[in-house]
Amino acid sequence: MTRCTASPRPSAFHVMAMAPRAPLGKLLPERPTRGIAVKGTPEGLRIDLHVVVEYGLNLAEVGTTIRSRVAYEVTRLTGLRVAAVEVHIDDVRRSK
Repeated sequence: MTRCTASPRPSAFHVMAMAPRAPLGKLLPERPTRGIAVKGTPEGLRIDLHVVVEYGLNLAEVGTTIRSRVAYEVTRLTGLRVAAVEVHIDDVRRSK
């Protein structure tokens, strides 16, 4: 399931990178599922995303866009109900 969530290119949402969910994760190499946690509940899937976004963007708008697009794509690709998508903006960086 995390592969399905990780499949859209992060840059499509102005996400520069996925952030590790725990401090120890900063020491581990990059993985496609980094910054993504998916939990099944009776109400549906609960998805937590930890992201790093581009400086200068409206963070509320970026979070809303990510939330709705991820819920739509996961439901479309899997047929599973998405109960919640929590977007945690862990850092903001300038473009290079």
